[in-house]
Amino acid sequence: MTRGCRGSWDSLHLRGACVAAWQDSVCLGTWKTSNTRPRDKIIVGSFTGYLRIFNPHSVKSGGGPQAEDLLLEVHLRDPVLQVEVGKFVSGTEMLHLAVLHSRKLCVYSVSGTLGNVEHGNQYQIKLMYEHHLQRTACNMTYGPFGGIKGRDLICIQSMDGMLMVFEQESYAFGRFLPGSLLPGPLAYSPRTDSFITVSSCRQVESYKYQVLAFATDADKKQEMEQQKLGSGKRLVVDWTLNIGEQALDICIVPLNQSASSVFVLGERNFFCLKDNGQIRFMKKLDCSPSCFLPYCSVSEGTINTLIGNHNHMLHIYQDVTLKWATQLPHVPVAVRVGCLHDLKGVIVTLSDDGHLQCSYLGTDPSLFQAPKVESRELNYDELDVELKELQKIIKDVKLQGVWSLTEQEDDLKVSAAVSSTLDSVSQATNVETGADSVPSITVKVTLQNRVVLQKVKLSVYVQPPLQLTCDQFTFDFTVPDMTSIVSFSVYLKGDYTPSELEGNAVVSYSRPTGIPRVIQCKFRLPLKLICLPGQPSKTASHKLTIDTNKSPVSLLGLFPDFANPSDDDQVNVMGFHLLGGSRVTLLASRTSQRYRIQSEQFEDLWLITNELILRLQEHFEKQGTKDFTCSFSGCVPLQEYFELIDHHFELRINGEKLEELLSERAVQFRAIQRRLLTRFRDKTPAPLQHLDTLLDGTYKQVIALADAVEENQDRLLQSFAGLKSATHLLILLIRLWQRLSADQTAILEAAFLPLQEDTQELGWEETVDAAIAHLLKTCLSKSSKEQALNLSSQLSIPKDTSRLKKHITLLCDRLAKGGRLCVSTDAAAPQAMVMPGGCTPIPESDLEERSLDDSTELFTNHKHLMTEPPMPEVSALQGVLE
Repeated sequence: MTRGCRGSWDSLHLRGACVAAWQDSVCLGTWKTSNTRPRDKIIVGSFTGYLRIFNPHSVKSGGGPQAEDLLLEVHLRDPVLQVEVGKFVSGTEMLHLAVLHSRKLCVYSVSGTLGNVEHGNQYQIKLMYEHHLQRTACNMTYGPFGGIKGRDLICIQSMDGMLMVFEQESYAFGRFLPGSLLPGPLAYSPRTDSFITVSSCRQVESYKYQVLAFATDADKKQEMEQQKLGSGKRLVVDWTLNIGEQALDICIVPLNQSASSVFVLGERNFFCLKDNGQIRFMKKLDCSPSCFLPYCSVSEGTINTLIGNHNHMLHIYQDVTLKWATQLPHVPVAVRVGCLHDLKGVIVTLSDDGHLQCSYLGTDPSLFQAPKVESRELNYDELDVELKELQKIIKDVKLQGVWSLTEQEDDLKVSAAVSSTLDSVSQATNVETGADSVPSITVKVTLQNRVVLQKVKLSVYVQPPLQLTCDQFTFDFTVPDMTSIVSFSVYLKGDYTPSELEGNAVVSYSRPTGIPRVIQCKFRLPLKLICLPGQPSKTASHKLTIDTNKSPVSLLGLFPDFANPSDDDQVNVMGFHLLGGSRVTLLASRTSQRYRIQSEQFEDLWLITNELILRLQEHFEKQGTKDFTCSFSGCVPLQEYFELIDHHFELRINGEKLEELLSERAVQFRAIQRRLLTRFRDKTPAPLQHLDTLLDGTYKQVIALADAVEENQDRLLQSFAGLKSATHLLILLIRLWQRLSADQTAILEAAFLPLQEDTQELGWEETVDAAIAHLLKTCLSKSSKEQALNLSSQLSIPKDTSRLKKHITLLCDRLAKGGRLCVSTDAAAPQAMVMPGGCTPIPESDLEERSLDDSTELFTNHKHLMTEPPMPEVSALQGVLE
C-alpha cells in the first residue's frame, strides 16, 4: 500500500512562510497567454509579509533549486493570511491576485516582460485597488455570488463572525452570523449560491447569498439582537449538520452541473456532504490531519482526496478507500495539485517552516522528447572550418577578456580624499560619548565618467561606532567626461573605540552594454578623529614592546598632531586619550631601538600600535631607507585575548536566554488576552479571577525583558568591536613574530576576521573555530591522520569556548615550530621534504611533548607582554628611557 513519492522536481525552502492549512497560503493560479498551453504557477504568502511566485523546473536527482524557479518576490510588510486568484477587477475577465491581510484586502495584477533568455524574464505586480477593513480579518472566499457572470466577488470573514462582501472595487454589505463566537473555515458553493462554514457549536451551517443580501444591514452586533425582537429581516440559516468536532478546512467539489459535494476536514474525521447537508459518507482517520484537498477522480461518480497528517504522511483516498500512502520529509500544512511544464498531477506541499516541495507519485515520467531527424547530409569539411573559427574567437576572448583593461578602468574613476584638518564646526549629532565635544572630519569622493552611465549608486561604509552624515548617493552621468564630487562628514557616535579607521566607498553601476560593475575605493581616517592628546601614565595593566632595526625616532616628530608644546623635553614619551576608551602611553627607548605601548585596556593597544608602525614606515621611506623592519619577540598575549573571547561569548549566551524568556512571556501574555476576551464576550458576566492583574504583571515583564534584550545587544556590539581590535592586534604580533608574508597574513585575517557583523544565528566563535580547524587540518597538519579528520559542515553556537581557545593555541604552536600558512597544499620549501598538507618537517623537541594547556603558557605571560630582557621601567616620565 505504501509507495514512494518521487521528488524529481525542486524542493525549495522559504524562511518565515508560516501558514495555517485552512488559509490557502498555497494557491495554484493559471496565467493564460495566447497560442500557448496554460501552466500553473505556485503562489505562496507568508506571515512575514513576503509574497512569492514560483515556476519550478525539473532537476536531476541530487540537484538543488534553480535561480529561475523564483519568478517574483515582493515584501508587502503586512502578514499574508490568504491568497486567491480570480476575476476580481471590473471591465476585464483576466485573472488577478487577491491578498488578504489582517486589516486590508489588496488586489494585484501580475505581468511579465520577456528577456533575451529564460532567466532574463522579469515579473511585476501592480496594485489595482485595496480595501481597508474596519475589523480584523480571518479568512475569505470568492465566487460569482448571486449567479453573476464574468466576474468574481469576495467575501471576508472577520474574527468576530461578520461576513463582509465586496463587489470588486466597492463594498456591498456586512452581516453578522447568528451566535458566532469564533470564526471557522469558509467556502462558497456556486451551484447552490450559498456560503458554508463551521461554527463554534461544531456544526456545519449553510447561508444563502440572497438571504444575506436582503437581511437587515448590521454594523454592530447589538443590531443582531434587535432582529430577534422582530425589527427587520432575520438572517436564517439554510441547513445545519452537527459533526461534533472542530473543522480544519472546507472544500466544494462539483461532481457535474446538477450536483456538487461539500467536503469538511475535522480533527478526527473527514465528511462528504450533499448540497442539502445530508451525509454522503464519512471516514475516521487514524492520524491527526493537517490539510486536505479533494478533487474529481477519473472514475465517474467518485472523488479522490489528498490528506496530509502530522506523521509526515500523505494519504490518497478514493471516497473512503485508501488508494495510496507515501512518506513526506515534512508535515504539510497546505497541499495542491497542478500542471507544471506539461506534467500533470504534480503534488505541491508546503510545511509550517516554509519548505515548498513539488513531487509526483509512481515511476519517473518521461520528459525527454526525441528531436526531429534531419534528412540532409552533413558536410564535415565545412564543420571543421566553422569549429576552427569558433575556437579562434574563444581563444582571443580569453586572452583579452570581455573588454580591454583600459576600457574597464576608464568607464568610471573613483577617488576619495580625507581633509587634513578637522571640521571647524563639528557635524556630530546624537553622540553617546562622555566627551564634551566630538570632532568630525570631511571626506570628499570624486567620480569621473568616460561614457554615459545612469543610476550610479555610491555607498560608503565605516566601522561602528563611527557614523556618517550621509552614506548613500545617486548619480546620473548623462554626458561623457562629467565630474561629480560629494562630501560627507565622519564622527564618533558611540562610547567605545572602533576596530579600524579605514572606510570603504563602493560604486555600483551598469555599463552601456548592460554588464553590472562594482568599483571600490578605500580611505583612511586620521587618528585624531577618535583620539586626543593625554597625559602619559607610568603604570599600566597591559604592555607590549615592538623591536626595530633602526635608531629610535623622536615621538614628537612622528606624532606632531599630538605634541604638547609644554612638554618639549619629553620627546620620547607621549600620551593618548581615546574618546571611547582608556588612556594609552607610548614610550621610545633611547638606546635599544624599541618602543613600548601600554594601556589599561588590552584592545585599546591596537590602534596606537598600528599607527606607530605605519608612521615609522612612512618616516624611513621619506629618508630613503628600504631595509627598515619591525619585529616582536615577546610572548603572544593569548590569555588577555581569551578573556575578551569569553566576555563576548557570555553576552551571546545571555542574549539567547533573554530572547527565549521574552518569547515565553509573550506567549503567556497572548494566552491571558485570549482568556480575558472570552470572559468579556460572554453573555453571562463571570469574575475575572485576577486575570487583569496577571495581564498587567506579564506586560511589565515583557517590557523589562525587551529593554534587557536591547541593552544586551548594545553591549554585544561594543564587545564585538573590542574583540575585533584585539584580533587585529594578535594578527599583527604574529606577523611580526614569525615574519609572515602578505599572503600568509591575508590567510590569517580571513580565518580570524570572517564576519563584518555578529548575529545569534552565525557568530564569531563557531565561524573562526571552523576556519582555524581547517588550517590545522590542511596546511598546518603534521600527519595524514589529522588530514583525515572530518569537519562539521553545519555551524552552530558552541557550548563553551574551550575548543576554540585550544585551536588558537595549537595554531600558534604550529607556527612557532616552523609551520607556514598557504592556501594550496603544494606550497612548501623546495629544499625540504614536504609533509602531507604542505608543511615542512619540524624536528621533534620537548615542546612537542607538552600538553595543550602548557602551550598556552608559552604564548602568554599574564598581562606582561614583554620578552626578556625587559625594557627598564620609567621611574619618572621625563621623556627618556634609561
